[in-house]
Amino acid sequence: MTTHEPGGCTSVECSCHASGAHLGRWSRRRVLGGIAAGALAGAATGALLSPLTARAEEGPVTPQAALDRLMAGNARFVDRKLTFLDEDLAILRQNTVAKQKPFASVLSCADSRVPVELMFDQSIGHVFVNRVAGNIATTEIIASIEYGVAVLGTPLVMVLGHAGCGAIEAAMAAKVAPGQITALYRSLRPAVNEGGNDVEKTVKANARIQAKLLGESSVVVSAALAGGSLKVVAAYYDLASGKVSLVG
Repeated sequence: MTTHEPGGCTSVECSCHASGAHLGRWSRRRVLGGIAAGALAGAATGALLSPLTARAEEGPVTPQAALDRLMAGNARFVDRKLTFLDEDLAILRQNTVAKQKPFASVLSCADSRVPVELMFDQSIGHVFVNRVAGNIATTEIIASIEYGVAVLGTPLVMVLGHAGCGAIEAAMAAKVAPGQITALYRSLRPAVNEGGNDVEKTVKANARIQAKLLGESSVVVSAALAGGSLKVVAAYYDLASGKVSLVG
């Protein structure tokens, strides 16, 4: 007696083999199943990737929206609820190969404990980061930030100081250092004079001073500030808690 199993007939005498009926039937089933599975996978993938793609391409149109986005990201970082890892890096790379559209510029210290993108829960193409020891607004740094404002259209510039800044501590102590390290002291001196012997106070003062310097020494930044298309803020990053707070 001939029986039909899911994989085909058990009898070689069955005419199905000769006619190809099994092959046709199972091919159709596989095709239809594949289409259904593909449709479901496509729908699922679309549901997952569409928001991520949108997030990669979105850009706040106002300075305040940009600041809110940065601070919301830092809140997720502090709560250990990061979302940037969920973004599809292949899509991000594809969308940023030809152009970049960061929503914020950050002038940060070069300290390795201040991972700017990570602490604001941002991924590729979202933040235009400029780093130098002591987060000082040198001529080259100002030029870079001007590029971000004038060419990339970033509506926000944040000058970010941090706890335990070695550049600030060295400038406060006026330590002799090798090479050109002491060249940083001149730019940090105003903050040292204001902060006295308090490192945190000096770091915050420096962030404010450098932010003010950007607005006063750059015609690009000052014009954008006057036109309302740009906000420049000073902030402080606490290494222990991971929290970023604005410095008034």
